[in-house]
Amino acid sequence: MLNEYQTVKEIYGPLMLVEGVEGAKYGHIVEIRLADESVRHGQILQVEGDRVLVQVFEGTEGVDVARSSVRFIGRPMELSVSPDLLGRVFDGIGRPKDNGPAILPRQRRNINGNPINPVARDYPNEFIQTGISTIDGLNPLVRGQKLPIFSGAGLPHDDIAAQLARQATVLGKGESFAVVFAAMGITFEAAQFFIGDLTNTGAIERAALFINLADDPAIERIATPRVALTAAEYLAFEENMHVLVILNDMTNYCEALREISAARKEVPGRRGYPGYLYTDLASLYERAGRIKDKTGSITMVPVLTMPEDDKTHPVPDLTGYITEGQILMSRGLHRKGIAPPVDVLPSLSRLKDKGIGQGKTRDDHADLYNQLYAAYARGKEAQELATILGEAALSEEDQKYMAYANEFESRYISQGYSENRSVFETLDLGWDLLSRFEDSELKRMDAKRIAQYMPRFREKRSQSQG
Repeated sequence: MLNEYQTVKEIYGPLMLVEGVEGAKYGHIVEIRLADESVRHGQILQVEGDRVLVQVFEGTEGVDVARSSVRFIGRPMELSVSPDLLGRVFDGIGRPKDNGPAILPRQRRNINGNPINPVARDYPNEFIQTGISTIDGLNPLVRGQKLPIFSGAGLPHDDIAAQLARQATVLGKGESFAVVFAAMGITFEAAQFFIGDLTNTGAIERAALFINLADDPAIERIATPRVALTAAEYLAFEENMHVLVILNDMTNYCEALREISAARKEVPGRRGYPGYLYTDLASLYERAGRIKDKTGSITMVPVLTMPEDDKTHPVPDLTGYITEGQILMSRGLHRKGIAPPVDVLPSLSRLKDKGIGQGKTRDDHADLYNQLYAAYARGKEAQELATILGEAALSEEDQKYMAYANEFESRYISQGYSENRSVFETLDLGWDLLSRFEDSELKRMDAKRIAQYMPRFREKRSQSQG
């Protein structure tokens, strides 16, 4: 039976205090009926005796305390799930935003979910192809992995996020792949860009979009990633699909968390964020992975902007502890016009060794990325020396490595946002770039592999130079 109360005591920010309530439980949803008979929705944030603190999704502006009533539904916030989620666009709490019909649910699921039990986890060990060379070739994404993208204000993280949503796929035959895209606190223009990009390329057919705009309530922003992950869990573990979840932008999510924490008058932690920020992020990130005896998987790519490009800021810092690596965007490469401007040297995929090799990508993959990385690091040092001393002061060897670094950036890193390279094209491009070096300089590679793969690329380079 639904209980309705007209005992709203006070309102501060997006929060409403209701007194004299019986049987309320944390996380349950409520309906708030205003004096003009309009209805808003909220969620119980705190219960102390008969006093209940409610967060109002649509905000509390215009609410008359004396003439408003609160109805307690008696259940947590839920999402209607079915395979029909794919091809649709929803708002931040799962309501259709594309003028399509409501989802006819096969299930209704609590959006708060649960992190995957560590005992039930299966180890990530299969490759996901993104079509982006700096990821596929150097920092491979593995099914069940959490690999964040660290960006900065003004950098094109929206473009790379859309490219991932459009291009990512699994290589195995007969395997179902889907993308769940959650956008938090983005502008209307950015939302139209994501919807238009996926619709125009046909990628929308295998995607579900959950969009929370910058002018939507901060409370809704906290629910958006949970709604998206609930959809992903259903598709992965009930419909046996491999699901890529893209969360963009987690910094906006954390700002909303800080706003709510301040409204609750909680003791702030680092830079004003709540002390439970790490726990809250972990409760989201740990919902990704693979489960033993289940075919499907959830792979997660959180996108976040680092305020002032500061890697020690609480959001990227804590995200780095929970996830398995990071893809870092470079402002310097962006200024050079290189797209996507992925900073290869500080980027890392901690599980890259698990998703590559014979039967997954190719047997030369590990040797190749080690050699490409080492040569690029040497070339970057030569670039820095040239900046200080001038190119004429460099040795012949340093000049060769600097020329390699320039070619690596212009051909390997830079591919634009519409080129979808297969992992085999990426590997071949790596061999092509290394063909300028003698065998003795390729110290990170097995001699048998050099003999197997290199001759045709050396021949191709000599023909192009001749």
